[in-house]
Amino acid sequence: MEKLPLSLLAILFLLVLTITGCSSFSGKKTSEKFVSEVVHPEWSKNTVLYEVNIRQYTPEGTFNAFAAHLPRLKELGIDVLWLMPTFPIGVLNRKGELGSYYSVKDFMDVNPSYGTLDDFKALLNKAHELGMKVMLDWVPNHTSWDNKLTIDHPDWYMKDAAGKFTPPIGTDWTDVIQLDWSKQGLQDYMAQALAFWVNMGADGFRVDHPHNTPKEFWERVRKELTAIKPVLLLAEIEDPLFLEKGFDMNYAWELHHLMNSVAQGKDSVNKLVKYYNKEWEVYPNSVYRLQFLTNHDENSWAGTIDSLMGDAQKPFSALIFTAQGVPLIYSGQEVCLDKKLKFFVRDTIEWDSCLMTGFYRDLISLKKQNQALWNGDFGAPMVKIATNNDNRVFAYYREKNDNRVIVFLNLSKKSVAVKPVLENLSGDYSEYFTGNKTALPFADSLRIEPWGFRILVK
Repeated sequence: MEKLPLSLLAILFLLVLTITGCSSFSGKKTSEKFVSEVVHPEWSKNTVLYEVNIRQYTPEGTFNAFAAHLPRLKELGIDVLWLMPTFPIGVLNRKGELGSYYSVKDFMDVNPSYGTLDDFKALLNKAHELGMKVMLDWVPNHTSWDNKLTIDHPDWYMKDAAGKFTPPIGTDWTDVIQLDWSKQGLQDYMAQALAFWVNMGADGFRVDHPHNTPKEFWERVRKELTAIKPVLLLAEIEDPLFLEKGFDMNYAWELHHLMNSVAQGKDSVNKLVKYYNKEWEVYPNSVYRLQFLTNHDENSWAGTIDSLMGDAQKPFSALIFTAQGVPLIYSGQEVCLDKKLKFFVRDTIEWDSCLMTGFYRDLISLKKQNQALWNGDFGAPMVKIATNNDNRVFAYYREKNDNRVIVFLNLSKKSVAVKPVLENLSGDYSEYFTGNKTALPFADSLRIEPWGFRILVK
């Protein structure tokens, strides 16, 4: 077969890129299986979540000691705090010296080792004075063995064949026992308890393991809580049906594991493209998806960001702050937390600063200042940009009104020369981290170092 001249091959290559360049994860929905009716709080439009581990945050491990960090977190750009469970922890069948945060002894009180209820109220007030919102970590699936509900309402629990309380099946959570969500009395009690904290000033809830709870309960609760004040509800589950009428946001677990897999060389960018193509076929643009490099579970059990991602941490941080979704920062992540925090004993974070501190501050500022990067319909959908290096470079842009952000991520350990298709994106831009002025389309290839990235803003 006669070979085509190189010039013609180049023309054909550019033609293919032009045709396919912006066809993926464009935000157009073909699926009719999932529609969200949730109205998000206006204050959540460009929010960044920060998970607070009170026990490990300070040597004291108290509300009052943590409160001293609020100005620092405000300066970092954090506006929503998710407090890991602040309830009293069960003693019976406790794990370790201090027990699990998720072994709840009383849903309407605070852990005495953290302080008093008045101390908790003071923390809420101080956060609100700084313009920050506070979400509580809710545990609806189970309680401690010595929760007072075991005495007052033993019928609200699942039982084994012998009629005894039982831990959740298929887990090693031996310090807790499974609730029975078919009981209307339990649902009414949980609704009252949630309202108790919202009336006190809480701005929402991160709901732990809601898999065994009926989504209709959360749809009911959303109406009841919204009648008090606008709240943000986050479900630790990837089932989109929970977002129909109940929750604002759920977990992007698949993305988290995929990022680690790409960082470790087990998957390529092509898998990431497929993920986002599927993502926005399933989810409407209006929903929120929680994106994270780590959290309390991943840090304590899987490993540190550095051990799992290495040099890929920066481009994937850039991804979760510029892609569609709500980014999360875990306690100590902003100061390069370099250890797996122990779960059942005291293991205090060492506070300092590192090269990532300013980096996260800049990423938070980038998200908040650019409307294209805002959450849900407050922001814009992602549109893929085709390049000659699609197996290594993940490129996309988001555009809202007069604001446009273009992102190039080199998700490989080799330098790349990128030739993106940018005909519809011509103009003058600033490179966000350097301030350098750049005109598109590029006069030559865009060169990106291993695990490097470029973020252009117009």
